[in-house]
Parts: sequence; structure tokens; C-alpha cells
Amino acid sequence: MEDDFGASSTPPFLTESLELAMEVENESSRPSCFSCAFDNQNGGRRFSAESYLASGSLKRVLLRLDPSPNDYEENTVELFGFQWVTETALVESCGFLFGLLRQQIHTLENLVQMSSSDFGQAARLHSEAESIRHQCLKFLHYVKVFIFRYLEPPKVENDGMLHPYEELEAQLPSVLVEELHALTVHTGHLCELPSNVLAAFTIQNQAKVFPPSWHLLHLHLDINWLVLEVLHVLGEKLMRQVVYANHFINLTGENLTSISLFEKHCGNLISDLISLAINKYTKVRPSEALTSSHYPCTCIKELWILLIQLLDHRNKGSHTEGFWSLMNTTLKNIFEQSSTSESVSGFEAVQCKDPLSFSWWIMSHLAPLYQFDRNGNLDEKKQKESNWKFVEELLKKSTDAQTGVLEEHLRMHLQCCLTLCSFWDFNLSIVTILWDYYSKNLNSCFTVPWLGLKDLANVSKTSLSMLELVKRCCCEQQIPSLYKSSNSYFIFLSILARIMKEENNGVHPWKQIKGRIYSKFHRKRMQELTEVGLQNFFNLFLMLAVIVETEDIVSRVLDLLDFLTPSSITMSRRALIWRGHFAFLLIYVEKSMDISALAEKISNAFREKAKEFLVTKNDYTQRQNLWTLLSTYIDGAQEVFETSCYLSLSEEKLLNDGFTMLLPACRGAELSMVLNFLQVVLARLRSVHERVSQGLQLGNTAPDAQIPLVAKEHHLAVASALWRNFFPYLKSQRMSQTPPSPQLADTAAGFTLLALDIPSKALSDLQPQPVLSMMRLFGWDDMVWPQLVSRYLSHLIQNSSLCEAFSSMGYTSYEALTVRSWFRCVLQMFLDQPSGALAKTDAERTVGKAYMEQLTEMTRLIFKLSEVENILLKANVGQSVFKQDPENALVQFIKAVGRTYSGLQTLPEKSAMVAKTLEYLGDVLKYVKPYLKAKGPPEGLQLTYWVIGCLVKFCAPILATSKAQQLLFRIVDCLLLPHSVLQQDKELPVALLSAIQESLPLYLQGLSFICCQSQTQGAYLNQLLGSVIRHYFGRFLPSSPTAPGARQHPLLTALGSSITAPQLLRLRKTTLHVISENYLQFKGNAPPPRLASVLAFILEVLQRTQSTELCDINLVLPAVLKCLVLVNELQVKKISTDIVQYMVEGCQAGSGGEHATQLTSVFRQFIQDYTAVYDHRVFSILETVAVLDRAFVTSLIPTITQSLKDSEHKQGLGRNAAQREAYKRLLSYLAEAGRNEIQKLENETDQ
Repeated sequence: MEDDFGASSTPPFLTESLELAMEVENESSRPSCFSCAFDNQNGGRRFSAESYLASGSLKRVLLRLDPSPNDYEENTVELFGFQWVTETALVESCGFLFGLLRQQIHTLENLVQMSSSDFGQAARLHSEAESIRHQCLKFLHYVKVFIFRYLEPPKVENDGMLHPYEELEAQLPSVLVEELHALTVHTGHLCELPSNVLAAFTIQNQAKVFPPSWHLLHLHLDINWLVLEVLHVLGEKLMRQVVYANHFINLTGENLTSISLFEKHCGNLISDLISLAINKYTKVRPSEALTSSHYPCTCIKELWILLIQLLDHRNKGSHTEGFWSLMNTTLKNIFEQSSTSESVSGFEAVQCKDPLSFSWWIMSHLAPLYQFDRNGNLDEKKQKESNWKFVEELLKKSTDAQTGVLEEHLRMHLQCCLTLCSFWDFNLSIVTILWDYYSKNLNSCFTVPWLGLKDLANVSKTSLSMLELVKRCCCEQQIPSLYKSSNSYFIFLSILARIMKEENNGVHPWKQIKGRIYSKFHRKRMQELTEVGLQNFFNLFLMLAVIVETEDIVSRVLDLLDFLTPSSITMSRRALIWRGHFAFLLIYVEKSMDISALAEKISNAFREKAKEFLVTKNDYTQRQNLWTLLSTYIDGAQEVFETSCYLSLSEEKLLNDGFTMLLPACRGAELSMVLNFLQVVLARLRSVHERVSQGLQLGNTAPDAQIPLVAKEHHLAVASALWRNFFPYLKSQRMSQTPPSPQLADTAAGFTLLALDIPSKALSDLQPQPVLSMMRLFGWDDMVWPQLVSRYLSHLIQNSSLCEAFSSMGYTSYEALTVRSWFRCVLQMFLDQPSGALAKTDAERTVGKAYMEQLTEMTRLIFKLSEVENILLKANVGQSVFKQDPENALVQFIKAVGRTYSGLQTLPEKSAMVAKTLEYLGDVLKYVKPYLKAKGPPEGLQLTYWVIGCLVKFCAPILATSKAQQLLFRIVDCLLLPHSVLQQDKELPVALLSAIQESLPLYLQGLSFICCQSQTQGAYLNQLLGSVIRHYFGRFLPSSPTAPGARQHPLLTALGSSITAPQLLRLRKTTLHVISENYLQFKGNAPPPRLASVLAFILEVLQRTQSTELCDINLVLPAVLKCLVLVNELQVKKISTDIVQYMVEGCQAGSGGEHATQLTSVFRQFIQDYTAVYDHRVFSILETVAVLDRAFVTSLIPTITQSLKDSEHKQGLGRNAAQREAYKRLLSYLAEAGRNEIQKLENETDQ
């Protein structure tokens, strides 16, 4: 403890002296000098190691230590190429040495004239110039060391007799003052150096080779500084006695002393530095003032720091003026010079067009230099000397109406002032000055024309942006960027905010300034405020409310706003007032203050305006004006809910019954905005409620543990307000005439989840199970638009809490009803499209695309349901199925259902599966009824017939059951056999016919399977299948087999598909029966219409199946043979012949069986029926058959012979020679059996 005390009580100057003493061993013998030729990244140094700061030169001078402890210790010293006695040289040859110095300076000036661009020459000149500068510096440092070590204060004369050396020594101080004066006169002002020398400031040469001008310029800097160091060391050595320049007095009669020379040189040097800064300032824009430094190189910066350190050090001893005092004097002279045409003596070189802005600029750049210590290191904790008095004078000039400072300059002035506030102590006077100005100019925009749109950044569209803008004034900012991001008024607010945060001797600044601020606002002043003035009014008080007494300030603002007359408040001004109101609410929320009173005031105003909005439905202008105001309220309320941490500050007051009047009056974008607000509130309430509930469950014991308890009460109030004031409108819109906005579904989902979290506050008509009621209203109701349902359910399907809720209430149909809704959404995906052939508009395409994306997402979620996953698993269907488009995914699901059912073994399982499938389907025909009624659009009809066709085909085993047959009969009645189809003479719409044609094979295959399976309704189902075939066979039959553009008949597609043998046989038999009964019946000898096409169809069936069935022979062959006999059309004959050929060959393949017997029977009947009249055609047909199957025709010989004889007997004309010749020609093809029969016939003839 004693050591600590000892260390802390050591005087600072003594500590620094000890540090310097320890550093002596490491110091370089090279004299200190100004140099900007160093790597400023080396070790993080800001100045060269040889600089007066970094080398410790300044510190030693100020601490009265040996300036160069390691140098000049030999008996002799070399100066300017001569050897001198170290202890006597300056006394004996002072004038001569200073003469040599001036000569060296002259030599260096001559080298400047010899500068060359040749590198070799430049290197030589650099070396010479560097050597000259080194010699000059060495001499001036020697002067300092000599004074410190060898100069003795004047002795008191005893007898008046002194040694000659002593006389010279006694005169040395006076001589030094004269020589230093002569040196300053010789070097002149820095700013008066030739332009080619001053241009060396801009040289940046990393090769360390500099022109002579650079060395000359920096030598001038060295001389200017070292003159001050020498004079200071001289004064300290002589114990601050005044040294007179004797010869100067004798010659001119003017007094020249060491003090006056120091002060004059300081003044001249500061004047020169200011002049250099002015030259630099002429190229600086106001917007770049803080980023553009006042020094052309680091040497000038160091010189400023040296002056600050030296002058303030001397000022403590009352030697000279302090730095700021001298600066103020110089700058005032500049002001005086600019205001008069006459030049002020001693400052002829200083010319400034805008001295006020320059003064601000130089002040803001000099103040930070106080942060540097005597070693050139940055010490932010270092006590900084302020210059507020002078700045106050500047501020008065900047805000003087007569001065007329433009905004572009005023911004820069206040930027500089804000910068100074960050360096200096608290000052209330500047706030007073600024407030006096801005209180008179509140209605000003404070814009800079040339900044254009960038200058509009201070216009706040919302209460949050208004508050954020003000809060920027209350925190640390990048001051240089404020010029373009803030106007001068906001910079003033930043200054005010910075000062309001500090305390002055325990007194808060607000207590001192509040009276001045409040007093400027009275009834008349408030009524004079324009909209801009009102904005500035709010910005001021919002900033104050953020920092100081919030409630007091808000109360005062509300009182002041009451001064405004309602008739004078336009809608835009009222919207601004509302934004300001909400900004104050946001401050309350951030400070966790209850907003009840403040919220009620503005919500009551909102209710009145919402009522006006409702009754002015047809007045467009009035609606626009009111909406501007109402949207402000909605934005503000939303920001309050988004900002509030616990929603425990009476936020529910903002959700009053004004919304019940606003919602019905909203249209388009207006409704979208309100619903978006509602969604935000719902989501925020649920999120906060969950967080608070979790906190209560964890048993929080923190100091703020009471907040959740209070919050829960407020949450119930917010929920109640939402249900009461928003939900009735939502419920009324679910069955609107046009597709609802997607936001309606999003909001409904939000209410559903709210009912899950806080069920007690749902409306009474939703109780006792509000979640179930919501799902029935928006998710499972078949009358609600599918767009709404799909989006609504997509939000909820995967919600685990919702699934658990349904499970806990024992509601097992949740997933099945959701799948049913998905069925409906997919089937009704084209419901809102026009049924005509008109091209879709871009908007319709966009809506369709959005709905498709929504359906795709819903499909993905549906396939995640446990029931659906189970069905897919049993049917061995991969999960990738949901990646398909919704239509295909639906069909895949139907297939999976059918496959799953087919895999079940027990009757209870199958019965349960049938019930579940019917639950999935619901009233599927009701879903597609709009398409059927409107006969379009084509896409809707195609989808309807395809999906339900897949259902009939792939779920045929289910539809075959007694539970599901009624649905099957309805499908057939509604889709396949509606009244319009039964009217054969009536043309069906093209779109409907096309849809049926593409999907009919699915229905036929499914029906044929059901006909095979059904035990109870077999006869009726067969009749139903026949009716479908009868009505559509002719509709899709082309006029001729070669008709152009004819598509394949759907019956052919059905018969050619891979279905089971019983199905195929049933379908084939029914089809051929229908064809035989309805399309191959002759009227007398007249053939039926489109006979060639009918026969071509039969031939195609035979060709595709590559087999002949009994039904073919029984039902078709007699008619085909009849066609061969009675029809002469070549095409008919050709097709009929091919059919006979296929049948004969088919029976031949299965010879000896039932097919052959039936074929023989048909041909026998054919021969008996037609031989008498069409003998030649019958024999011709049989000749053709004989080529195919001789044995078959041979077996028919008895029948043919008997028919021949019966014909002859019937004719009663005896033997018919022509018939017999034709018959013999047939028999000639039948080998030996034929020849034997011919022989018998001939024998009969001979008899």
C-alpha cells in the first residue's frame, strides 16, 4: 500500500523526467526534425521516430532537461565543416555561425533551382540537400544544448571589470535574440515560399529520394519551430528574465525582447499555418469538411501539436497567451480583414472568402489534436482545453439572420459544433443560442437544393421511422455522414441530445433548459406551424421524450396540440399528428410504460374516421383522404404490437370497434393492408403468449416474474378484441362471390391457432370446441372457395399441436376430412376460369400459377399425414409421388387406395376401408357439378372425367360393394348418361365430348370389373354397361374407316388395355352384343349406316386381341356373312372378308373345340338362309373359306348339298344346272371329298 501511495504521489513532471532518463541510452544521435517520409503503419506510430514528439525533444524542453543528452559531449564540435570548441563557439562566433546558417539556407535554395528529373541527378541533389539540412539542424540543436549547458545567468558586477570572454558571454542572450530575429526575417513567412517549394507538401515518395524543394520546405518548418524552442530554453535558463536586443534598440528605437520575439514569431507562425489551411480549405466542399484535414502533411499536424503543447505549457506559468487565445486573436483578425477592404498589419498574406466557415472547420480539426500527449501518442483520457467562448461567438454569427448563412454551410457549422461537443465539456449556452434560432425557423425545410432527393431522407412515412430518425440524434453517430443524412435541425437535435445526457454539478440540463423550450410554444405559435413546422415540433419533443421526462413531455405535447383549431388541420397534417402520437406510444412501449390513456385517445379518433370511411363509399377523393389517415393508424398500431415485448401495456386499446366499420368498407389494397396488420397482431400475440406461458411453467423467480402474470390478462383482452372486432368480417367473406384474397386464408389460419392457444375467448357460436368449429368453417366446408381451403389447410396440416388437440377430443375424422378437402381443391382447380374458348389474361395465368403452387404445397403436406402414409406404404408407393403435379398425385393416391383394398383379407378390414374411402371422397360429384353445369372450362371437364374415371377403374373393387354402389350409379348417371347424352340427336359440346372420349376407357374397364364382381346387381350393372356402350359407340364412330383426323375409338382403347380376362370378356361380349343389336341390323336388304366403320371397329378388335371368342362367332359372324351377301360396297366386302378370315383362323387354331362347333353351326345356318337366293355369293364365300380351312368347308358339304336340293325342290323346276355348276366349282377345291360329292351329283343327273 505504501508503494502504491508513493507511486501515486510522484509529481507527473518528475515521473516523465525519470522515464526520459531511462530512455537516454536508446536515443538516436540524429537531431530531431520534421519528416513525413516514414511508413505510418510501422508499429502504429503517427509520427516519425525522428519527430520532435516521438523523439522526446519537446518533452525534454518542457521538463527543463538536457535537449540532447548524448550529443555535443566532445571538446570540439563540427559545425558547417569547421571544428569549434564546444563550450565557447557560440559565445565567440555567434554572428559568424548564424551567417554560415543563412549561407547554407541560400545554398539549399540554389539547389532547388537545379532540380532535375534524371534519377541519378535527383539522387545526388537529394543527398546534397539532406546534408545541408542536417548541418543546419545540427547547428540549431547545438544552440539549444549550449544555452542549457554552458550559458550562465548574468553575474552581479563588483568592480565593473570583466574578462573579455565574460563580456561576450554576458552579451550572448541579447545577440541570440537579434540573430534569431534576423533568421526569422531571412526565412520569411511559410506561406510566402515559392509555389514550387510549397508544392513539395504533396510529394509522396516511398523510395525516400526527395527533391531539394522538399528538404527546403521542411527545413523552414524546422527553423520556425526551433526558434521557439531556443527562445523558450533561453527564457527558462535565464529564469524568465526579459532579454533585450541591444543593437536593435540602438538602430531603430523599437524594443525587441525575447518575449516579444517569441510572441511575434508565434503569431506569425500561427498566421502562416492558418494561411496554409485556408489554401487547403478553398478546395473543400461543405459536405466533406470533417473528412478533409487542415494539414497538407503530418509535419504540419505535428507543428500544430507542438504549438498547442508549448503555448499551453507556458500559459500555465503566465508567460504568454495560451494556444486558443492566440488562435482566437488570429481568427478575429481574419474576420476583420474580410469585413474591410484594408489589410490588417502582419496578416497581409491571409485571405479568406468565408472566414466563418473556415473558423468552424479549423476549430473542429484542432480540437482533436489536444488528445495527443507530449510523445505524440493518442490519449483520449487526456484533459482537453475548451474554447467555448469563441465558439459561442461563431455560433451567434452562424445563426444571425443578418449574416444569412445558407443551409449548406449551416449544416457544416453545426457538424463542427457537434464534433466539439464530443471533445469538450458541457456547455448550455450553445443550446440556448441554437434554440433561439430554430424556434423562430421551425417552419423551414432546411434543405440543400443541390442534394436533390438525398435531402428528403428526413421525411418520415411511419411513426417508427419518425422515432428512429430522432433516436439517431440520441446515440453516437458518424458525424461526417450527417451532412447528407440529416439537415441542420437534426444536427441541432443531436447537440441538444448530447448535452441533455450530461449533468452539470448534479443539476440535469433539462431542468435548466425546459423553461426556454416550453416558453416558445403558445397558442398563436402552434397555429402558425405549417406541416413542416409540425414535423419539426414532433422531432424536438420526441427526442426529449426519449432522453428525459417522458410523461411530462407527452402531456405537454398533447396540451399544445389542443391549441390547433380542428378546421385548420388538413388530412395530411392530421396524419402527421397521428404518426407523432404513435411515435410517443412507441417510446412508452420501449420504456415499458402503460399506454392505456394515450392509446384510448387516438383509438377514439380512429373510430370516428372509420365511421366516416364507411359512409363515404362513393366519394373517391374523400375516401383517399380518409384512407391516408386510417393507414397511418394501422401502420402505427402494427409498429406498437411489433415493438412491445410482453403485450402487457394495454395494447388491446388500439383494437377497438372502429375495425368493424373499417373492414366492410375496404377494397383491394386497403383490405390487404388491414388483413396484413391483423396477421401481424395474431402472430405476435401467439408468439408472446407462448413465451409468457413457458416462463410461468418454468416457475420464474426473477424480479420481473410478475410481468407474465399481468401479461396473460392483457393477452386475453387482446384475443377478445380480435375475435370481437375482426372475426365476424372474416367469417362473412369465406363464401364471397369472387375468389377471396390469400390473406383471408392466412388470417383464418391465424385465428384457428389462436383458438388453439386461447380457446376461452373465441366467440360463443364457436364454442365449446372453437378449433373444430374453425376447421369446419374454413377447411372442411364444401361451399368455401378451394383457393381459400388449400391455403388455409396448408398452414395447419403439419401443426402437431392441432393434431394433438383433435386426438384429445377423440375426433378421428380429422385426416380423412382434410384429404377430402384436398380432393375437392384439386378437382376444382379450374373453377374460376371462364368456360368459353377465350384466351386467358396474364392476371388469370398468374392466379392459376399461384394456385397451382399452393396446391403442390398442400399435396406435399397431405402425403405426410399418417393415414395417407399408411395407405402408400401398404400399396408399395414411394414418397416421391407427392413431387408430381397435384392431378397426378391425386390419381396415384386413388390407385394406392384401390391397391390397398385389394390386399386386405378380412371382411371387417375391407368394410372399414370402404367406409374410409367414401369419407375421403365425400360428395365428389358435387365438387364437379359447376363444370358439368357450365359445360366448361375444357381443363375442368378433362380433369373431372379423368380423375373420376381413375376412381371407377382403380377403385372398382370398392365401388362394387353394396356401400359404394350408389356412388357408382350416381357417377354413371351424372357423367356418362346425363339427359343430354340420352338424346342421340342432340350434339354435345366439343369440350365435354373430348373429355368423355379420353376418359371413357377407364369407366368401361371399371364397370366391366364391377359387373364381374357384383353378386346382387349383376343384371342391372350389365344393362348399365350396355347402355354406356350403346350411347357412346355411335357418338365416337367415324363416318368411314378412312375419315381424316379420326381418333381411336375409346372402346378400342378399353378392349386393348391390359385388364383381366373376365373383365375383357365381359366388356367384349357386351360391346359386340350392343353392336350386333344396334349397328348391324339391316332394314330389309338395306344395310345399316356407317357399316364400313362398324366392321372396321370389329376387325380392329380382332386384330388387337389376336383371338376369337364364342361371343364373336355368335354375335358378329352371322351379320358379317350377311354383309358379304347383301352389300356390294367394296370396302364393306374387304373388311367383312378380313373378319371372316380372322374368325376362321381363330377357330382353326382351337380346332376340335367349342369354337369350331359354333363356327360350323353359324355357317350351316348361313348356308340354309342364303343358298336358295344368293347361291353364287354363298359358294364364293365358301370358296374363300376353303382356302383357309378346307376341312371345315368339307364338313359343310352335306349341308350345302341338302340346301341345294331344298332350293331346287322349292323352285319346282327340277335340277338347277347353273347352281350345280357353281357348286361343283366349290367342290373342286375340296380334294377327294369334293370329287366324291361331284360324282354323286353327276350320278343323280344321269338318272
